[in-house]
Amino acid sequence: MEYILIIISAVLVNNIVLAQFLGICPFLGVSKKLSTAIGMGGAVLFVMTLATIVTYLIQTYILVPLHIDFLQTVVYILVIAALVQMVELILKKVSPALYQALGVFLPLITTNCAILGVAILVIRKDYNLIESTVFAVANAIGFTLALVIFSSIRERLELLDIPESMKGVPISLIVAGLLALAFMGFANIV
Repeated sequence: MEYILIIISAVLVNNIVLAQFLGICPFLGVSKKLSTAIGMGGAVLFVMTLATIVTYLIQTYILVPLHIDFLQTVVYILVIAALVQMVELILKKVSPALYQALGVFLPLITTNCAILGVAILVIRKDYNLIESTVFAVANAIGFTLALVIFSSIRERLELLDIPESMKGVPISLIVAGLLALAFMGFANIV
């Protein structure tokens, strides 16, 4: 039951993008097309899950025992950067089209504060390894869900007759705000 609460909380109630406002750059930048949004969601799922597991193990078995947990942020950033490089190499070989579509946003996963935020949150919430992994996967699914919904709405907006002054970023920010309000409706579930 505890894992179900973690999942519902991370995906809907405390969505990493819409409630905690982490990962806004890729949320706004990669959400113009549904295909790139799904690809970015998959990349974030992989990196966030792996980064959370690796950083949890480093924190638990290296930083805390050696009393150097003040290096947490620096170590986490290095781990995330290495994992993103690995994802970049894999995508370049496996799916060159997705690699090209993600473009500059793929290296930006390195600076995606959602990934670093989740890695730090599992330590602050005092989760064990399994809870941390479930939390990371659920947050990545929540990130992907928000990204897919937002990109679907943005694709539909391209077909509408929107006033010139509202096209592009202004209407995107309004829609993102409305989407965040919609997700606030889930606040009393957990």
